[in-house]
Amino acid sequence: MRQLLTLFSAVILLALSLPAQAGPVQDILQEHSALISKSSRKTIQPAIDALANSGLPQAQAVLQTWQSKDMWLRTGDGLFFRGETLPSGTIRLSDFDSGEAVGEADKKTLKQLKPNSGVRALIGTALVQFQLSDPDPARRAEALTAIERAPDASTLLPLRASIESETDPDLKARKIRTERLQTISFDPDDDARITALAAIKGDLGVDVRAALNPILTSKRKVFAGEPPAGLNIARALKPGSDDLTETEAYDLIVAAGLGVPRLTPEALRAAMLNNIADGMVGGVPVAELNTQAARERAYAGLVKAGIVPAAVTDAEAAQAVRAHRFVDIYDEPSQAVTDAASATLDAIETKVALNQALDLGLDALSLASIYFLAAIGLAITFGVMGVINMAHGEFIMMGAYTGYVVQQIIPNYTVSIIVAIPMAFAVTFAAGVAMERLVIRWLYSRPLETLLATFGISIALQQIAKNIFGTQARPLTSPGWLDGAWVLNDVVAISYIRIAIFVLAMIFLGFFLFLMKKTRLGLETRAVTQNPRMAASMGINPDRVNMLTFGLGSGIAGIAGVAIGLYAKVTSELGADYIVQSFMTVVVGGVGNIWGTLLGATMIGSLQKGIEWLNPSNTLAAQTYMIIFIIIFIQFRPRGIIALKGRAAGD
Repeated sequence: MRQLLTLFSAVILLALSLPAQAGPVQDILQEHSALISKSSRKTIQPAIDALANSGLPQAQAVLQTWQSKDMWLRTGDGLFFRGETLPSGTIRLSDFDSGEAVGEADKKTLKQLKPNSGVRALIGTALVQFQLSDPDPARRAEALTAIERAPDASTLLPLRASIESETDPDLKARKIRTERLQTISFDPDDDARITALAAIKGDLGVDVRAALNPILTSKRKVFAGEPPAGLNIARALKPGSDDLTETEAYDLIVAAGLGVPRLTPEALRAAMLNNIADGMVGGVPVAELNTQAARERAYAGLVKAGIVPAAVTDAEAAQAVRAHRFVDIYDEPSQAVTDAASATLDAIETKVALNQALDLGLDALSLASIYFLAAIGLAITFGVMGVINMAHGEFIMMGAYTGYVVQQIIPNYTVSIIVAIPMAFAVTFAAGVAMERLVIRWLYSRPLETLLATFGISIALQQIAKNIFGTQARPLTSPGWLDGAWVLNDVVAISYIRIAIFVLAMIFLGFFLFLMKKTRLGLETRAVTQNPRMAASMGINPDRVNMLTFGLGSGIAGIAGVAIGLYAKVTSELGADYIVQSFMTVVVGGVGNIWGTLLGATMIGSLQKGIEWLNPSNTLAAQTYMIIFIIIFIQFRPRGIIALKGRAAGD
């Protein structure tokens, strides 16, 4: 009976071990068993390649199991399994070929394979070819991102093989682009690299330039005569030019071992001091070493005596420079590849310059829309009515603070902004009407007193804002759909907030034109502007028109404050940052003309951005130069770009 039980147990064990022994995966593992069980980064590659290139459907799972340290070796028979630790502490073993569990084993009978980080990295590289063709698009994208971040020659062929079967259009485009970059960097075939370089010409990505730059790196070499044939020479250098001075040229000769070092003043002085013997140096009395010629003669004596090394004279150095050839040699040996890379880089740099100009233009347009939005209210009060309102910036500040208060009440940022715009108009319109009724209407015929009065009001409004809201900046948060930027490429981008401000400026341009051309208030305003006495004789109340016009200009300033507060700090000094630019916009454009205000904002915004581009480290200098330019401009066109007709022009 005991013999029967022993035989039955042996049959069971044999049945459990047969699937593992018979499978092709197990055969590969057994073939490289010694490398796998004692793996190191230097020796493991043949085992990894054997699995990765086997074409077996289980290969990916085996590599992933090995990488995650879930591969176990059964010491009794040397077979490999996937192991899973059970609550009982034993290990459930699964066959790699069939995927089926083959039993449980005690840890004492097994050896867990724990590849180090270097081996895991090699396994990860091998897994790329499987992940690039994984059914899950997310895993394919993850593998492609890993290749983009850390390009490597080993991933080129798997990447190239996965392109044709890619079903996702976006991923396929990324794969094609990445394959071209990989080809440029790692493909041994020059024709393939040149083809990839031609295909990538219009790409403005930073990674493209990063792939091109190593091809065009060069080293400076010196040759005693003409350079050998077969070198990929970037350019020949002429000693004495800006690219290579004669001193640098001779230093290259010395560094290459083709000449002896120059005798520097420091070395000459040290040789004199260190070799005084019996009151002489090199046969020259110390008392005579007061001239350069005597010191050089003494040094020559030391050289003859073998005390110091020989040194070259300036004439000898110049002669040596003339006898040698200096060139920059590309690190890339193929001239066809470097020519193609140079042409591609030139094309990209040209396109980058054009896109930088476009980006600068968009920045200038964005800044112009901000200045226009800030100045459009002033164009009404100052341009149409002739009132120098130094408190205009504080109406912008009041609008921004109104938006902040509304957001404290309405937490939804989109709804709060929608509510804040008419609320800011109402608050600043009322403040403007009150200011016109209480102060401005008594000073229409006295512009200097108007300037001083409104300047005092601006100071008072700033202090009131500080007392209410404090001196710290308050947040006026934009809705989530305004986050981020509209990105055209790696060079050109503009934030959605700037786009929204531009659209808002255009809306108010249309609103102002409609108001002035199609409404009774606009008709009465134009009549009062051109001839107030005649307008009054026709039944128009000039006081009422002035009040509403001033309130309208103040209300538009409040809306501008909400828009500006979305990206600028909301403090009591917010308006002071824009009052100067607003006045310059109105004056340069032409007092009292909305089209002039638009042109003035465009000119000032473009000028400021252009000066900042020329001197990006000093924005204060840009504003200073801009003011100087405007002063000069006004000397030639004192009435602005578009001159005003009517009362203010007569004044």
